[in-house]
Amino acid sequence: MRSRVHPAVRTLWVVLVVSILSTSDLARAADRIERHSERGPVRVDLTITPAEPVIGDVIELLLVVRAEAGVEIIMPEFGEALGRFEIVDFAPSRQQEDDGGSIARQKYRLQPLRSGSQTIPPLRIEFVDRREGRSPTPEGEDAFEILTDRISLEIVPVLANDALLELRPKHPDLGPRRSASWPWWVWVVGMLFVVGGIAPFAWRGWTAVRERRRRRSAYEVARSELDSLLGAGRPTAETMDRFYVKLSLIVRSYLEDRFRLRSPELTTQEFLSEMGRSPDLARSHQQLLQKFLEQADLVKFAGHRPNAEVVSESIAAAEKFLDETRDFVGALEPGRG
Repeated sequence: MRSRVHPAVRTLWVVLVVSILSTSDLARAADRIERHSERGPVRVDLTITPAEPVIGDVIELLLVVRAEAGVEIIMPEFGEALGRFEIVDFAPSRQQEDDGGSIARQKYRLQPLRSGSQTIPPLRIEFVDRREGRSPTPEGEDAFEILTDRISLEIVPVLANDALLELRPKHPDLGPRRSASWPWWVWVVGMLFVVGGIAPFAWRGWTAVRERRRRRSAYEVARSELDSLLGAGRPTAETMDRFYVKLSLIVRSYLEDRFRLRSPELTTQEFLSEMGRSPDLARSHQQLLQKFLEQADLVKFAGHRPNAEVVSESIAAAEKFLDETRDFVGALEPGRG
């Protein structure tokens, strides 16, 4: 004979299940950062997971842009304005809606390089309004612009719960001290004179060594990334966009680390303007970079598909710039101040 569940018991079970599911949803929502912005026919949603990462965690950044029909979306460049986070993975996608609208997504997987306070700067989304009767762009501008919020993250260091915080060993009894032959203050004064005499030379030498290491490190990182990119073979028509995005990012990141130019955060025109004011780049290097970046923009934004010879020229330009500026100091170039 089948037993019947009392209605009150059944109701209690339903309440418990709903409560558990709601609690789970709230926990997931609390472990991510969400920001929303909107301008006209475009809405931007930015989600970062987790909200409180521990050093070693992979942080997921999801940028979703929704636009009405007739609106063209221009997403940020690969790796643009992501601060000092290492990009583990990048997956862009686009989707057409039944009503004619579109959804563009960029999903980043980021690795923090150190603990403490870190910042993801604003991401720039641009769009052109091609709807009938609407102004495509603001007067004097190429496109409308939306900036996401600046996101601050506190990267928690890893420390075992039972780790000993007292690092100094206990000293055994050393017995009575013997009196020194000279008063203690004589030794202190002598040390101050010695330190004061060698400090300027030590500081100058340490600064020079640190600068050489920074330049060498920037070159070695860029060279390694370029060798890895070229090791995968020459790009095909399907991989041409991804190849030029990565190639230009290597050069831009090298410029930021080597010459302290804010390259990844700027458009090509903004960067060329700032580069022209830099005393650290020779005129020949500026011209070489201008031609290289303009060729990369044609591929990334105009759908241009260069032939094998042009691709080889772009690679050669990147390699030439890295090699020639490896130990280059602009201030020492004749005619430059």
